[in-house]
Amino acid sequence: MYKENAPFKYDFVGSFLRPERLKKARADYAEGNITINDLTKIEDEEIKKLIAKQKAAGYHVITDGEFRRSYWHLDFMWGFQGIEHIELDHGYFFHGEETTHGSVAVSGKISGKNHPFVEHFKFVKQFEDANTVARQTIPAPAQLYAELFREKNGETTRKYYPDDEKLIQDIAGAYRTVIADLYDAGCRNIQFDDCTWGMFCDKNYWAARQNAETELKEIAEKSLRLNNLALEGKPADLVITTHVCRGNYHSTWASSGGYEPIAEILFGGEQVDGFYLEFDDERSGGFEPLRFVPNNKKVVLGLLTSKSPVLEDEKIILTRIQEAAQFVPLNNLSLSPQCGFASCEIGNKLTEDEQWAKLAHVKQISEKVW
Repeated sequence: MYKENAPFKYDFVGSFLRPERLKKARADYAEGNITINDLTKIEDEEIKKLIAKQKAAGYHVITDGEFRRSYWHLDFMWGFQGIEHIELDHGYFFHGEETTHGSVAVSGKISGKNHPFVEHFKFVKQFEDANTVARQTIPAPAQLYAELFREKNGETTRKYYPDDEKLIQDIAGAYRTVIADLYDAGCRNIQFDDCTWGMFCDKNYWAARQNAETELKEIAEKSLRLNNLALEGKPADLVITTHVCRGNYHSTWASSGGYEPIAEILFGGEQVDGFYLEFDDERSGGFEPLRFVPNNKKVVLGLLTSKSPVLEDEKIILTRIQEAAQFVPLNNLSLSPQCGFASCEIGNKLTEDEQWAKLAHVKQISEKVW
């Protein structure tokens, strides 16, 4: 394991474009044409190739690219006891595009025992070396809570959990179980992916998604409390960060707005070690909300976009890093793309070569600053 831990001065969020061989295998398995063992063998082989490329690119973090998932969030949620896979009549409505229809439903007491992602992590862990740290990305607890009340999902949720506090405690407890199991498997870097805060930044999107007006401060404070409950008892040498996203599907987006509406609550209150933030376009707002980040927290500036193959102007990125340093000490800043390259299987609109060129660009710019 590398002597340092995340965030790194040049970093990435976690997901990578799925190779065609992997996409075909997953489709074949869904249609019953191959066995689960056949699929796992192909997943293993493609993840091994990906990790080799991550190392060759000079990065200090390795991930499985989320190659065993259809979605960045739902597959993890389906791994909990008491949560089942359902299909809705429609997906999430992004800017100009609708996602696939997967969702979740409560089917019993929520528990994190025997979560399959622990075994997924162990596969990645074996490739960790003196220059790399194996990272596990998972959706934040608040993301699960939000999904449980997405449209009519809340009706099923309340059948099993009429008491909201019991639901919050069980979600947090399930996460603590998975975090402890990942830690025992050798994991020292976990990333909470969290679109709830991105939704809070765009009040119109949040209201439409919930099909009702919701008091922002109330739900934001509940999300904060839930996430922090899941972090209770975290070992000192386990780095847990969060990626705050506004949606990333086939190069489209879900919500708009700067971090100002939630900055004080999120940056000042969430007990993570660092924040991976989106600042790749005008929808993301300015750096002023970073004034709420405590001096002991790190910020990874997502200044380059994973949604497009176009390489950003280096001079502009260098200038923006200095602008951000007015609010967070330069030594506490890092650089990355704003999101992963394939938050869902469909992936963003660029090629694998363009994906690696983007990451090379991130590294090149970062090394001129740090």
